[in-house]
Amino acid sequence: MQALTRIFRGHWQIMALCAVVFALWPTDVIYPLRLLIVFLHELSHAIAVILTGGEVVSLSVNAMEGGEVLARGGNRFLTLSAGYVGSLLIGVILLLTAVNTRADRIAMMCLGALILGVTLLYSSEPFAVIFGIATAALMLAAAAWLNHDINDLILRVIGLTSMIYVPYDIFSDTIARAHLYSDARMLAEEFGGTTMIWGGLWLAISLAVIVASLRYGLGGHSNIRFRRG
Repeated sequence: MQALTRIFRGHWQIMALCAVVFALWPTDVIYPLRLLIVFLHELSHAIAVILTGGEVVSLSVNAMEGGEVLARGGNRFLTLSAGYVGSLLIGVILLLTAVNTRADRIAMMCLGALILGVTLLYSSEPFAVIFGIATAALMLAAAAWLNHDINDLILRVIGLTSMIYVPYDIFSDTIARAHLYSDARMLAEEFGGTTMIWGGLWLAISLAVIVASLRYGLGGHSNIRFRRG
């Protein structure tokens, strides 16, 4: 009981953020955040393409919260696997950067610059271009004019959401609705196995990474002590 009390006292803000995200997830309040998570998923595909020697032709997100990366070359196995795994790792990096460093404004600036660069290089559809530029502009403005604690809080929201949404999305797209034409189904068609097998493997990996990150990355205290300036 005492151990649970210490955990709650040390991390109640993160618990509260998770609860708020889950409660508001179906609503329009965090529609932009849902779109950002889709963008990070597609960005992970694009990064995998580039790192394995391929060429990204286009990256898009749409108003229906879908996304697509068109590419030539690259390692197909790693590229298909990177959507869920990559967005999970991005979430972990953002969260642990916020919790364990004072580099929040730098991290926000880098994320905004990355989104802006990817949008200008690879997006051509109006909705994707407007979303990417607007999101990047808000992040760069936050890094320039908002203080450390506010940037810290924003990074935590993005990081936590990207992390906790991954297992939900995997379960929804590959197990609960295995008939969907998902990354896992394409992987099964091209490399064998079934959609549910690949989905189950990704689900297990994502849960293990989340548990390890929260257990070993947060330390004994992760709450923000808001300061002025």
